[in-house]
Amino acid sequence: MSDKRGKGIKEEWIRRGTAAVVLTAGLLMLLLRVYSTQENGQGTDSLFAEAPKQQQYHHEEILHERTAEPPSISLYARSALLLDADNNRILYEHNGTQVMAMASTTKIMTCILALEYGNPDDLVTVSARAAAMPKVKCYLREGEQYRLGDLLYSMMLQSHNDTAAAIAEHIGGSIEGFAELMNRKAIDLGCTDTLFITPNGLDAVKEDGSFHSTTAYDLARIAAYAIQNEDFLRIIGTRSYSFSSADGKRSFSVSNTDAFLDMMDGAIGIKTGFTGQAGYCFVGALRREEKTFISVVLACGWPPNKSYKWHDTKALMEYGVSDYAYEEIPVTDETLLITVLDGKEKNVPAVVSPEPFGLLLSGYDEVVHEREMNTVLTAPVNDGEVAGYDRYYINGTLYRVFPIYTGAAVERIDYPFCLTDVFEKLLL
Repeated sequence: MSDKRGKGIKEEWIRRGTAAVVLTAGLLMLLLRVYSTQENGQGTDSLFAEAPKQQQYHHEEILHERTAEPPSISLYARSALLLDADNNRILYEHNGTQVMAMASTTKIMTCILALEYGNPDDLVTVSARAAAMPKVKCYLREGEQYRLGDLLYSMMLQSHNDTAAAIAEHIGGSIEGFAELMNRKAIDLGCTDTLFITPNGLDAVKEDGSFHSTTAYDLARIAAYAIQNEDFLRIIGTRSYSFSSADGKRSFSVSNTDAFLDMMDGAIGIKTGFTGQAGYCFVGALRREEKTFISVVLACGWPPNKSYKWHDTKALMEYGVSDYAYEEIPVTDETLLITVLDGKEKNVPAVVSPEPFGLLLSGYDEVVHEREMNTVLTAPVNDGEVAGYDRYYINGTLYRVFPIYTGAAVERIDYPFCLTDVFEKLLL
């Protein structure tokens, strides 16, 4: 065979091979176009194109309809609030987020920190600074020692300022160190408008002009946390208590000054307070069946109007007891299907599994369930991917959020998958 003839045969085979490759590629593209059109309804370009925007499904339904407008409660307090202690939801408020002086209601935080950081049998040594605190005081003397557990009764039942200072120095190393613990705990509890300077609630101002202060809402949150502690509840519910110094040379008897304990069935009481800046203050608690309320009144009159705080507290508590009832919110476990574009599966399950919950509701409340989720996703899709949310609003305020997750993974289609699938369909 001549070189010229051999060269011609070689070129012919190259032409035939090229044609075969082009024909195969064209057939493949045609099959992919058919496949893609059948599967996604949008042609081959969608196969590896940019993912389209996820399509959203939005739905709202009223689960509890408002049937009346809340009443206006006649109060003396400049700031007042009623809280559902089980979930920190505000049921009523008047200037509830206004920053105010708090007086001896401060001692709620002092007591709970002492219970959490100290041991009731710890011996507390009274410093000169603690002994020099102004009235109301137990008249502790410098150098004396007392059980921490005994001093807590002195502080909470009769609001002694010197015992509060002695407790703070024992737990925090100093009054200033204890104030740091108080402010750190307040932040942990979500109290963003509170500043503790003293452990007993005496009026105090920093160089920058900030002062010992809180809001009715923050103080209610602190109280709701405190009443979860059984030791705290035992102390504030005690009517009278006697104790002695560690050496037995001095003895004391203290009585509970919380009149609210005898005003209503289920009253737990908590703490009174008064300073010239704060006025009369009171934080109360009440528990009946499935209802637990926290009430706060700040700046509730000045002398001689000492009884105003009891009037306001009772009005708030009666409003809660009479107007609110516990209700279960209907939630449904569901498995929905989400369309998947360019995936090896056409759909992926979306799992909706909200946790059942209930709360106190009245005719003044509206509960709305809002569902927002993707109805179309583009592969690849991961198992457990967030596809949307179930949200529950109470009176327009977000209360609960439950994510909606994909229940499986879906891989993105590729050429081998398409080719295999198309040939299988042709052979059927």
